[in-house]
Amino acid sequence: MDPFENLWTPAHQAVESSEYTELIRLLDEGADVNEVCCGMTLLEHAIDLEGDSALQSGTPIDSRLTVILLAYGADLRPQPPGTMSALDLADHYGHDIAYRLINRLASVTAGSSRSGLLSWRRSRKD
Repeated sequence: MDPFENLWTPAHQAVESSEYTELIRLLDEGADVNEVCCGMTLLEHAIDLEGDSALQSGTPIDSRLTVILLAYGADLRPQPPGTMSALDLADHYGHDIAYRLINRLASVTAGSSRSGLLSWRRSRKD
């Protein structure tokens, strides 16, 4: 194997390069929002990149990648199970926006008052 070979999928490369428009294009064209590459989902990769970049640069965390992936329905569960979840990574980096968004989405999908609306919307698609 070439030591300089890029192991990232196109969507993970877009995350790694913070190419927001390219990530959206790939997702619109059918890239799996939950794909796993190098042991991380796109959401985990985004939170890790955003947190680490802010830590190294001393600048505020840029949450655009996380927001894009959550808007496209990224799974909140860690993949593979037993690894650090997106929520764990957000907590580790002090990525407050990601932490709050993930908690909010988790409560919605766990059966909050909006779950009836979500079920109704799903049934209307049939």
